Amino acid sequence: MSIEIGAIILLLLMFIIGAILPINIGIIGFVAAFIMGVLVSGLSVDEIFSAFPADLFVLLAGVTFLFAIVQKNGTIDLISRWGLLLVKGNTGLIPWVMFALGAILTSIGTSAIASASILSPIALRVAFQYKINPLMMGLMLLIGVTAGGFSPLHLFGVIVNGMMDSQNLPHSPGLLFLNTFILCVFVAIIVFILFGGLRFFRKDSVHLYTAATVETIDINVNQVDNPEDNSGKSEGRLTWYRGFTLLGIALLVVLALGYNVHMGFAGFGVGLALFLMAPKRQEGVLQSMPWPIILMVTGIVTYVGVLEQIGVIEYMTQLIAGMNNSVIAALTASYIGGIISSFASTTGFLAAIIPLAIPILQDPTVSSIGVISSISFASSIVDISPFSTNGAMLLANAQGMNQNEFFRKLLIASACFVVIGPGLAWLIFVVIGTPWG
Repeated sequence: MSIEIGAIILLLLMFIIGAILPINIGIIGFVAAFIMGVLVSGLSVDEIFSAFPADLFVLLAGVTFLFAIVQKNGTIDLISRWGLLLVKGNTGLIPWVMFALGAILTSIGTSAIASASILSPIALRVAFQYKINPLMMGLMLLIGVTAGGFSPLHLFGVIVNGMMDSQNLPHSPGLLFLNTFILCVFVAIIVFILFGGLRFFRKDSVHLYTAATVETIDINVNQVDNPEDNSGKSEGRLTWYRGFTLLGIALLVVLALGYNVHMGFAGFGVGLALFLMAPKRQEGVLQSMPWPIILMVTGIVTYVGVLEQIGVIEYMTQLIAGMNNSVIAALTASYIGGIISSFASTTGFLAAIIPLAIPILQDPTVSSIGVISSISFASSIVDISPFSTNGAMLLANAQGMNQNEFFRKLLIASACFVVIGPGLAWLIFVVIGTPWG
């Protein structure tokens, strides 16, 4: 048995053990990284350390630290109430608002990670507040983020179009964006219906939530706020401390999007400023951060990093080049993209797969834009996986549900996306084809 096959089998065993035993899979990931990297493949310990996702760790810790403070001082509750007023009490529209916000942010060039980091805490808090299925809310948000991901302004679109240009392959940035966007809308409709979203459009539900919102909101910007006051008398009001908190969130967005400051470091900085404004009010903030989730995600990603170092990812992608049937090869490439991207970097995979898929893309019997749309969609829609950065952000902000339960449900959902998504994209874009090319 080759090292590559053994490493993949070990990855599967990790999930089986994690599903049977009450142990954090991240711990298994760190041990497996050492075994497969050092003992089997001969890597040094320093090389194992280089596989640790320090960037992801700081991102998760920084953003969750900030939003632990934001949630504790009641600002997220305030935002959620304002959001409900914005849709005039129609809770059925809230998941679609999150979908639209995610799509708009990414389509204008905001990174998918930044969009998910900004919107996940708010979306899942709103879901908890108004009894919307948190898994549905999270999926709608991340599908929206994916919908805008292949805009010519977004990194995914830039990479795919740039690689197609560099290989002198026929392509259309507009059609790539249109194809992936429409399919994301279709998938979002299916998710919304399957998770019972239609019931929120009942008139009695709208009336109930409108009445509850109007009764609980009492905004008084002139109120003198004592940040150290934990009495709860200012519940539902825009106080001075919450005003500074809103400014802090806005500053986070500006720093991350306007000046390309790392979201994690920006989160720590803004969170520290809010912490120092009311230090006595922050008791339990660090304990409320989702450390088990952070450990789990970083452990698994470390193992995947080791797999990349020993050539497993390259081994899987190169299987595409040896296939003679372009239609089947396109299906294989789509599924490989879905499987790999659910654990590893979507950006990195997109940059690697196009050169390897040149034989498919050059075949005149298939549509090159159809093939690249299928691969692109399959590689990005699975970013809901709890082992991707976006999925990890959902896990880190889950409310109203046990985190292990949410993890299992998110894992099942991502497995369904991996099984169905690539095949659906391949069927629509490669086999059937779109009327516009």
